[in-house]
Amino acid sequence: IANCIVLAPMVMNGHAGTKYGVPFPVLARSAFGIRGANVPGVMRALVGCGWFGIQTHVGGQAIYAIVRSAVTGGATTAAPAAIPFLGISTPELACYALFWVAQVAIVVKGIESIRVVEQYAAPLLIVLCIALFCWALAAAGGLGLMLSAPSAFVVGGAREGQFLSVFLPMITAVVGFWATLSLNISDFTRYATSQRAQMGGQAVGLPFFMAAFSFMSIAITSCSVVIFGAGISDPIALLAKMNNGPITTLLAMTGLLVATLSTNIAANIVAPANAFVNLAPNRISFKAGGIITAVLGTVIMPWKLMSDASGYIFVWLIGYSALLAAVW
Repeated sequence: IANCIVLAPMVMNGHAGTKYGVPFPVLARSAFGIRGANVPGVMRALVGCGWFGIQTHVGGQAIYAIVRSAVTGGATTAAPAAIPFLGISTPELACYALFWVAQVAIVVKGIESIRVVEQYAAPLLIVLCIALFCWALAAAGGLGLMLSAPSAFVVGGAREGQFLSVFLPMITAVVGFWATLSLNISDFTRYATSQRAQMGGQAVGLPFFMAAFSFMSIAITSCSVVIFGAGISDPIALLAKMNNGPITTLLAMTGLLVATLSTNIAANIVAPANAFVNLAPNRISFKAGGIITAVLGTVIMPWKLMSDASGYIFVWLIGYSALLAAVW
């Protein structure tokens, strides 16, 4: 439902990008003026910076899992202590920095390098998800537990009468997830060959594939209850929990790493970089805008934001959805 709702503004904003061949900050001038366009541009950029930090933290955790598995041979060991004022351990921070540098190195090479990364990483993401889904089905003996589980919202359920209080915020959160990209979709549709191409690609790609990925995520989490005795929704924690040896962990985490890198660069670097360029075209290049994005994304300390699910959903997702609603 949420993906179908957000599809409308994405297609409409994408239409202008394909027709005029301009990025979002330039397109926004038609409504906000030359200087006024910097306001929605920077608002979108700051949210993109936050998302860049969050996704970089995910990638850093994948690198950390690879290194830890290689060092311990897959054995369970105590987690290192966190640095008091940062809330993250030294090894985890080092892995975050490594992934940060890898992404910045790609951005510095320009938009063409980003296009090459996307070309090969997108299919890998699909293969990784399908492989994990098949493993979960085989290990759990099917989807019986998920399909037979009663709803928590029915009479007598754990959350009886609370359906709307959960459903509506979740719809808002998912719409908010795409709120940023729906604003600056012209940054990408400007390269589309025709209106039919940009509309068809989004109409098929967004509702269908997001529904498919959502179903696989729910199914895998449900299967993890049977396999490990507890639901594990974090893909990094799940892959680490599989514990089939360093080689398996390396392959799985590398796939997750590449998928995270491609998603982060495309969704959370291009738009903020363009917005910062629009602020001072004579002083800030696309490369400099990308570096500014990466720095600001780290300053917010995304690992703290990700440590609390309620803060992530109700403060971050819903918070910036309200912020960008006025621009919509």
